[in-house]
Amino acid sequence: METFFKLKERGTNVKTEIIAGITTFMTMAYILAVNPSILSDAGMDPVAVLLATCLASFIGTLCMALMANLPFALSAGMGLNAYFAYTVVLSMGYTWQEALLAVFIEGIIFIILSLTNVREAIFNAIPLELKKAVSVGVGLYICFIGLQNAKLVTGGSTLVQMVNFKTDFHTVGITALLALFGILFTAILYIKKVPGSILIGIFGVWVLGIICQFIGIYIPDPDAKFYTLIPSFHMTDFSKLGETLGQCFKVDLQNLGIFNFIVIIFSFLFVDLFETLGTLIGVASKADMLDKDGKLPAVKPALIADSIATTAGALLGTSTTTTYVESAAGVSAGGRTGLASLTTALLFLLSTLLAPIFIAIPSFATAPALVIVGFLMFSGITELKMKEENYTSAIPAYICIFSMPLFYSISEGISLGIISYVIIHVFTGKAKEVNPIMYILTVLFILKYVFL
Repeated sequence: METFFKLKERGTNVKTEIIAGITTFMTMAYILAVNPSILSDAGMDPVAVLLATCLASFIGTLCMALMANLPFALSAGMGLNAYFAYTVVLSMGYTWQEALLAVFIEGIIFIILSLTNVREAIFNAIPLELKKAVSVGVGLYICFIGLQNAKLVTGGSTLVQMVNFKTDFHTVGITALLALFGILFTAILYIKKVPGSILIGIFGVWVLGIICQFIGIYIPDPDAKFYTLIPSFHMTDFSKLGETLGQCFKVDLQNLGIFNFIVIIFSFLFVDLFETLGTLIGVASKADMLDKDGKLPAVKPALIADSIATTAGALLGTSTTTTYVESAAGVSAGGRTGLASLTTALLFLLSTLLAPIFIAIPSFATAPALVIVGFLMFSGITELKMKEENYTSAIPAYICIFSMPLFYSISEGISLGIISYVIIHVFTGKAKEVNPIMYILTVLFILKYVFL
C-alpha cells in the first residue's frame, strides 16, 4: 500500500485513509435513495437504478483510486439526474432509453477529450484566483445542500427561510433539530481534533434519530418522504438490473429528432464537464494538491476515470456519473490518496448486497457533515486578494462564489466567473493577461446561454 498509494509522501496512513473513505461514502450514501427516486419518475425501475448507481459508483471510484491515486469518489450527479428525468424524458418526450444513449455518447466524447488533453488544458487555463474562488463557492454550495437535506432551509416569500420547528414537528421539526444538534456536535468534535469526527457526527445523529423513532418523537411518514430510520436486512433483487442493463442500445434511431438529441448530448456534456472540473478544483484546493501554478498533477487520469464512470453508468442504467463534491468530507477527514477512494469504492460494491441498510441513512444525519465541510472549504476565502489593485480578478472570483449556491450549480458559478473574468480584463486593458483558452470558453458559455 505504501509503495502504490505513496502514503508517507502525502503525510497520511492506512487508518486515516480508511476513515476518510468511509466518511466520503457516508456523506454520499443519500444518492442510493435519491437517484432511484428521481429516475423512477422517468419510468425506470428503482431497484435497477439503485444497483446501476452502486456499480457505476464502484467502477468510477475504483478507477479514480487506481489510475489517479486521488481521494475523490464518483456517483450519479445530482442535478444531472433531475435534468435526465424531468427535462429530457418528461418535458421533451424522449424515452429513458434514449436519454441513457445520450449519456453514453457524452461519456465516449469525454474519453476522447480526456485522451487528447482538451479537458486537462481547460483545467490548467483557469486562473489561480478563480480556482480558489471555486473552492470557496463549492463550500457554500455543499453547505446549502446540507441545510436543505436537513430541512433547515425551506422555500417561502423570501425564497429561502429557516424552517418553523413547530410545523410537522414529528417529521420536519425533529429532523431539523437533530441536524442542528449534529452541526454543533460535529463542530465541537472537529475543534477538539477527535479522529473521525465527521463520521462520528453522522452516526451520532443517525442513532439519535433511531432513539427518537423508538420513543415516538419521530414518526415516519412515507407519503411526505420521511421514512423509517431503522435499517432493513433483506437482500436486494439482483435480477432487476436486467431491466436497465444495456437498454441505451435499444433505441430506434430513425425516430430520434437528431438536432434536439445533439442539443441534449451537449447539455449533458457542458454540465458534466464543468461540474467535474469545479469539484476537482475545489476539493484538490482544500487538500493542498494543486501545485504553485494551480495545476493538479494527476488531473488527466482523474478526468479519464470520470469519463469511464459516465460511460459505464449509462450501460448499467443510470444518469451521468461524475466526481462528487462530497469527496471534500473525506479530504477534511485526512484523505490524501487513492486508498481513501478505494475504500469508498468497496463500500459502494458492498452496498449492492446491503442496499436497504445504506438507504436507511437519513439525509439529516449526513447534513451536518456537509455544513462543516462547507465551512472548511469556505475558509479558503482568506487566500483571495480583495484589494483594489486586484479587483479585475477579485470581482470575477466574487461572482463565481455567490453564483454556485444562489443558482444551485457549480457549473453556473464557473461559467459566470470565466465570462466576467474575460470581459473585465478586456475592458480594463489587461486582455494580454488572459489565457487564449479562456476566450474560447467565454464564447462557448455565451453560446450555451443563448441556444441551450
